[in-house]
Amino acid sequence: QVQLVQSGGGSVQPGGSLTLSCAASAGFSLAYYAIGWFRQAPGAEREAVSYISGSDGSTYYADSLKGRFTISMDSAKNTVYLQMNMLKPEDTAVYYCAVRTPYGMSWFVPSEYSQWGQGTQVTVSS
Repeated sequence: QVQLVQSGGGSVQPGGSLTLSCAASAGFSLAYYAIGWFRQAPGAEREAVSYISGSDGSTYYADSLKGRFTISMDSAKNTVYLQMNMLKPEDTAVYYCAVRTPYGMSWFVPSEYSQWGQGTQVTVSS
């Protein structure tokens, strides 16, 4: 069973940048799977942020985040990154990565994912 270990996150001022990492456990190749990033603010539902397929490199983003967030994968390190730029206070949330097969129907549906990272807090505040 794969384990996803997240790192990065923290506190930043509005307009700043952060990079989140999501590393899959050894022996589990992301080349055959896909990783999604989600976030959950206090009192809110879990929201899809971005997605990358290890099999064909396809990516998706929530419409509201296009142009500010970039997802990427380093296959050699078995790690997915989420680069977040021009951060806003409304980006404050706990961010989660999750894994699923690349053949599902809806990348933005949390129930499509089988394993989740531990979550990491991102706080954007002046």
